[in-house]
Amino acid sequence: MATALDGIKVLDLSRILAGPWATQSLADLGAEVWKVEHPVGGDDTRSWAPPAKNGVTTYYMSANRNKKSIAVDLGSERGREIVLDLARKADVVVENFRPSSLAKLGLTYESLKAVNPRIIHCSISGYGRGSEYASRPGYDFVLQAETGFMSITGEVEGNPMRLGVAFIDLVTGMNATSAILAALYARRETGEGQYLDIALHHSGLYLLANVASGHLNMGTEPHRYGNAHPSIAPYQLFDTADDPIALAVGNDGQFRRLCADVLSDDVLAGDPRFATNVDRVANRTVLIETLSRAFASRTSADLMAAMDAAGIPVGRVNTVSQAFRAPETTARGAVVTLPHPVIGEMQAVASPFVMSGTPVAEPAAPPLLGQHTRSILTEVLGWDDDRLASALNDGIVGEGTEGSV
Repeated sequence: MATALDGIKVLDLSRILAGPWATQSLADLGAEVWKVEHPVGGDDTRSWAPPAKNGVTTYYMSANRNKKSIAVDLGSERGREIVLDLARKADVVVENFRPSSLAKLGLTYESLKAVNPRIIHCSISGYGRGSEYASRPGYDFVLQAETGFMSITGEVEGNPMRLGVAFIDLVTGMNATSAILAALYARRETGEGQYLDIALHHSGLYLLANVASGHLNMGTEPHRYGNAHPSIAPYQLFDTADDPIALAVGNDGQFRRLCADVLSDDVLAGDPRFATNVDRVANRTVLIETLSRAFASRTSADLMAAMDAAGIPVGRVNTVSQAFRAPETTARGAVVTLPHPVIGEMQAVASPFVMSGTPVAEPAAPPLLGQHTRSILTEVLGWDDDRLASALNDGIVGEGTEGSV
């Protein structure tokens, strides 16, 4: 069966994470993605190690599967001409350049629209393209601090804390993917492309979700709750006789079942201090103390089995290795093994897009630097061997080998 984006061509001028995450999603959905990299070094993440396997960094591997790498020196006039020629044949271009660099390279939306009116130009930046902060670099760690996430993450009396992955980069990439898909749908109706301005800072604010809504409408200053939830109780980690569990009681019925079916405590189930979620949040301290005492004498396996039987959301507190060994992971087929020209085999998380009518593309390993330079120039742009040899000799393009990771 054909993929959802069969026939769509994406010119990927982005690097590091937000842009490559977006284009990897498009590649998973079947788009042909041309990843443009400098012949020396390529994407910054190719050198972000440890960890690395046989010289291939796992960071780069995480965001670049199913793409084709073409190594081009954009600092040269001939290199820029190659990219403009690819833009003429592309449906989408994704970039995260600073505005001054984009103008210098002649790759602004206006420039690309002039050669391809149907182009969808997705610009990813730290703070958006339309303000005085347009040239300010955007890094996930800084954005986690600036958008307030660090202020609400960590122990109550502890320091502000970052999340363990660059999640603002990742959600910005997914926002870019959503906008690109919407623009492709709109173009089918209008025949015209458009400009997409996707910002990390804005994405971070948007991801605050209920926290943002509470602050904007009530004027409250959110703060850290550790592993607890500001609006729901009990909704946090609890210690047991052996290992901790993650308990998420989402409604009053679940709480009554927790008391009656798991703890066999009808008195607690009927306590008016805990009758509703609002009551439980208001009396959080005594509730958590009561439940902590009840859980302390029972094992995590015993409690989880009883909670599962009662339909109460509960989970193990896994390490990453335990998460990937978990039966839920295996049942979903969430890990795939791919052949790789340098390391032999690599493993990756499978695309989360599970679609019955238009399945995702068969996963392929992230490309070596310049691995597809020759095929893109000859098959897409129609170059002959002499023109290719000249560009290679002059360093305008680079051709990947098994040593160029």
